[in-house]
Amino acid sequence: MESLEALQARVFAQRDKLPAMYGGVDFSITPERFAGGLDDNCMQLNEGDREARKRLLSNPETVARARAYTMLGDATADAYAALMPQYGFRPLVAMLTEACDKGVENVKDAPPELVAFIREMEATPDWIDMSLIEEGARVSRNPTANLAPFVVRGAFVATFLNKYSALPMALTGTLSHETAVRRIKETASFFTTTSLPGALNRFGTGFKAAAMVRLMHSMVRFNVLRSSRSWDVQTFGIPVPQVDQMPAGTIAVFLLAFKMIREGRTEFTPAERAFVEFNRYRCWLLGLPEDLLPTTPQGIYDAMVVYSGTLRDGYDDATCGALVRATMAAYFPSDRSLKSRVFNALERIFARVYFNRAFLRGDKTGKAKLMGVELRPYDLPVFIALGLFVFGREKLYSLALAIPALRDAVDRRLIARIDRLLIEYGHAEYTTDAAKYADRTVAAHAHGRANAA
Repeated sequence: MESLEALQARVFAQRDKLPAMYGGVDFSITPERFAGGLDDNCMQLNEGDREARKRLLSNPETVARARAYTMLGDATADAYAALMPQYGFRPLVAMLTEACDKGVENVKDAPPELVAFIREMEATPDWIDMSLIEEGARVSRNPTANLAPFVVRGAFVATFLNKYSALPMALTGTLSHETAVRRIKETASFFTTTSLPGALNRFGTGFKAAAMVRLMHSMVRFNVLRSSRSWDVQTFGIPVPQVDQMPAGTIAVFLLAFKMIREGRTEFTPAERAFVEFNRYRCWLLGLPEDLLPTTPQGIYDAMVVYSGTLRDGYDDATCGALVRATMAAYFPSDRSLKSRVFNALERIFARVYFNRAFLRGDKTGKAKLMGVELRPYDLPVFIALGLFVFGREKLYSLALAIPALRDAVDRRLIARIDRLLIEYGHAEYTTDAAKYADRTVAAHAHGRANAA
């Protein structure tokens, strides 16, 4: 694991190495978003999680590490994204696509930043057990094919509950229904693609998708910091810090670890171990460091508590609420057939209940009503009926996969289902337009100042 001193040095080095992006950032500050004090008001936690927060944040090094990650971008992908004024974003995407498909050595006049980007992704660290990746992908295919289509919307909007981490998404245009659909499908497409056989191999589709996601995040950072002069580093820190990728990338393993801790289990089964390692490798390809990708149930749980426990609680309806409403109202299927419209209606109800139960945890503050996602009388009965079908089908597949004679045939069926899902999601664009940022940033900060007043 990287020492605290080395981590802090990396944070401060961003300004010297990439002045075009980070020249205006004072890395010595502690942004308002960081709630490192035991008495600070952080994101909503359960009673047991609050006790864990006290235990974890009583360690000064844990707090210092969390603060450092709050101000850390993705140095390698950021350096490539910073070439946008010279190349333009479409040529950068095209060169990265070619490097993923053919090898960076075959990209004519490839800039050194692109070479460094690809070489870093190719250099798998020894703390990743590559022997487990394909088995982990196989384990992930059942929930990816059967459960994910019904929970992706609810899980996606969970990232909008906090104004400090949600603002960059608002600046990319996700407040509109059309853009919300595109962002959901891009996210769903990435996680779905990576579950296919061989997808995370060097020339696999998942490897390329991870590179595109990294570039998109770095483009957001570059455009916000360079094009949006009103971005308030003192309040929000840097846009899309690496630590903000952890919840989305590790939510499945966190839920598994949390369940195990409640059950009193401390060791993963072989299948669970493979699933965890698959998720760790996928997150590493996205640029997350080892420190944010622990290997044990307790370590995974602690990492998520530290993240939530150091992210200051904050809700701005013009940002958080608008993002949630746009995402929940979006029409997800690719056509308007009766079957698709019925699916969209049922999936949206499922997502509404899932979001309330999993992320608002009973909602005693009225936030669901403020967001426009409060439960209606018919939502829970529909959720229960649909849940019996969704979880029942997933369980049947699990039972069939446990039978050696059926395993390969069932896996092929899951792969076929995933292929159909990817057709439905369409081609992910993974791009971001700098021209859209300045006005949105000014408006967002003006609204925030008005709320404060």
